Order: sequence, then C-alpha cells, then structure tokens
Amino acid sequence: MFKFIIGTAFATVFLLSSFFIDKKPAAKTARENYQTYCSSCHGEKVEAFVDRKWKHGDAKSDLIKSISGGYPDLGMPTWKATLNEKEIDELADLILVSLKNVDQYKFTSKPTSNIFASEGQTVKLDTVVSGLGSPWGMAFLPNDELLITDRSGDIYRVDKNHQKTKLSGGPTVLAEGQGGLLDVVLHPDFAKNQFVYFSYSAVKNEGDQKLSTTAVMRAKLNGNALTDQKVIFEALPYSKTRHHYGSRMAFDKKGYLFISVGERGNEKENPQSKANDLGKVHRLHDDGRIPEDNPFVKDKTASGSIYSYGHRNPQGMILNPVTGEIWTNEHGPRGGDELNVIKKGANYGWPVICYGINYDGKPITNLTAKEGMEQPLTYWLPSIAPSGMAFVESTKYPGWKGNLLIGSLRFQYLNRCVMEGNKVVKQEKLLPNIGRLRNVKLAPDGYLYVTVEEPGYVFRLMPMNQ
Repeated sequence: MFKFIIGTAFATVFLLSSFFIDKKPAAKTARENYQTYCSSCHGEKVEAFVDRKWKHGDAKSDLIKSISGGYPDLGMPTWKATLNEKEIDELADLILVSLKNVDQYKFTSKPTSNIFASEGQTVKLDTVVSGLGSPWGMAFLPNDELLITDRSGDIYRVDKNHQKTKLSGGPTVLAEGQGGLLDVVLHPDFAKNQFVYFSYSAVKNEGDQKLSTTAVMRAKLNGNALTDQKVIFEALPYSKTRHHYGSRMAFDKKGYLFISVGERGNEKENPQSKANDLGKVHRLHDDGRIPEDNPFVKDKTASGSIYSYGHRNPQGMILNPVTGEIWTNEHGPRGGDELNVIKKGANYGWPVICYGINYDGKPITNLTAKEGMEQPLTYWLPSIAPSGMAFVESTKYPGWKGNLLIGSLRFQYLNRCVMEGNKVVKQEKLLPNIGRLRNVKLAPDGYLYVTVEEPGYVFRLMPMNQ
C-alpha cells in the first residue's frame, strides 16, 4: 500500500511537470511587444512615436530592417535575436497602421471653394475682415461690432459694414516667438461699465536681459480709445523664454475671471510647484482681487490666485453654457494634446503624466495616469496644436448642435467633437487646409466666427442647409 501511494505521487508530479514544461506561453500581440521592448525609448503610445521624420524610411521593408538589425551606433538595438520573423512583421504592421493616424491630417490641397460640406451641415465662408497679421482674440460688441486682437499688438474695432479701425491705448507687448497681444474678453456687465480685458506677453528689462510673462490689463472702451488701464494680473516669475504663454481668458457664471498661463518651457519646476504662477489656471475677481475661497489662498507657500495646476500650455478656454464649468484644451509636446474640465485645486499632471513624447523622440515620462492627477476628457495623437474653442448652442447649425469646435494650428482645420455629456464620442475634420486656425467663437447673433493666421482673416460660417 505504501509503495502504491509513493508511486502514485511520483506519477502525479511527473504528469504535472510534463504539462507545465510542454505548455508554451501565449504569443504576445504587436502592441504588447511594443510596450515590452520599444516603449522605454520611444514612449508608451506608438501613435505618438510614429509622428516623426523617419531617417531610415517608413516603408514596411524599412521598418523590418530597422527592427531586425537596428542601428547600434545611433542607440537603436537589434531585435532579431529576441523577436521572431512573425513578431517583427506584426510590429512593422502596427507602426504602419499608426502612421495612417498621422496621414489622416495631411490634407493634399488648398480649398478651391468657400463652401464646405460636413456630416449634416454645409457652411459658406463669409469674409468679415482681411489684411490682418495673426488675429488671436475676438470679442463681440453691441450693435454687431467686433473687437479683434492681433499678435503684433494692434487692436481693431470692426463695424457691421466690415470696416476696421485701429484702437489706441492698448498694452505694450513683446511680440516675439509665441508672445504678443493675445486674448480679449468683455466684462459680463460690459453694457454698463465698458470694461474690456486683454491678455498679453508683458516685458521688462533686468540687467541686459529682456524678460516676459503673461499679464492681463483691464481698460474702458471709449469710442476708438482705451482708457483707465489697469494691470490686474501678472504671472510670476518673468522668464527669458518666448513661448508657452497660455493666455486664454473666460468669465464663469458667477463673474469670476479665469486665466490660463503656460509653464514657459520650464517643465521640471513650474507646473507642479504652487509657489509660482506658471503652468496654472488662475481665478480672480473682475478687478484682480484674489477670491477668498480659492483652493490655495491659505497656503503661505502658494500663489493665492491658482485654481488648478500641472498644466503645460492651455491655449483654449471656454465656459460650458450647460454645466457652468470652465473647459480648457492644452498643447502637449509631440502628441498628448488634452481636453480638460477645470476643477478646483486639481492637478493635471504635467510633466509627471503625459500621453505624448518629447520633440527629440525621447519619452518624457512612462506614466499616463497617476492617483491624484486628473485624466483628460480626450487627448490627441498626433498633436493637432489646439487653439480657441466654442460650444455650438445655436439653432443656425442643427447638424452641429451641442458639439464642441476646436481650432487646429498644426493641421490647419476646425475639429468637431460630438459630445455626450463630458464624453467625446466622435470627431470630424472641418474646413480642411483653411490655414492656421487660431480661434472660433459663437457670436450673440448665433453665427460662428473663425480667425486664420498669416495672412490674417476673420470668417463667418454661414449655414446653407437650414
């Protein structure tokens, strides 16, 4: 009996051992192999990695050669001893599929007509203003008039006959790099107080260096002149860089002014530190005072105007007319542009978490999510370089009703987001190759207006299938 039990036990162990030895691990998918072998050098998302110039070619044969043999002298290892031919072939196919995601934005020709059709809505471009440089902000005055800021520093008042007049009394700006005269918004009670707000790149000299920052000036509009100028916000510290100013503004339903400020290119220190104003969204009273219920106002080590932090370069901002929330979009590096709902005291993660990679092709971080940091409503791979945005709450565009429109600077089109609550369920590319689309706004009369840079135009989108 004892021998039988021992024999049975040995037989069982032998059978189990044979089972585990003979059972092969499941083959990994191409995406799993990318995560295992490629992501540490090329970033977590292959869709961001492919958005680059391919030094050794991007045909399938080129990709197979690069993966198999590598380029050790350039830091690209060889993988033919690690991956078999089928795995390398599938990895090349994954890259080719991802390349098509970039190619969808490469419009082949300039528009030949001012009529553009889309799913459910056709519009005609009506030229409102021409002869501008880089129109950045728009604000709609009573009597069908329009205020336009040009990044050069000029401010124009456009009447209902499309005649533009340059205003005097604007701020002094540093129109270098991405800086200059940027956004413009009206006070919610403009009809009574005539207050207008301008965001811009302020400048000061410190020793032999010219420094700049994002600032906001409030002024009264009197005819074609601005008076009673007051600088109500100045993001500190000033910086020697000339980019990532952010600089969008929006009033919420309670009358608070929200201001976006980019991290000015200092990603390691500015966005995650509450001791400075850079890489943040700020909330102020209309006269520049700091609200007592701002999230960090009692923290002596923090800047009291901060409402949210961990931002890179928010260049779109709008009040959601349904929910009353402030929404922003912001530029990622190579990939990872984001659409966010701004929450009080929230950390949006830059550069600890990110869906993109750096411009040199190297990862910024291996994390796309972390506890205590907000996730975007959606993100773009490749980067579209989002700009101004508008919710379509007008009956004039029944095919776009309830949608969110966002300008694309990089690919020169208008991005349509079909929304279900806070979820983007579908996207469509409108006005392809129209030019660097800097801003889109819904006017009080229910019509949509867009600005295009260099040469600068303002167009009204006239619906043709009401």
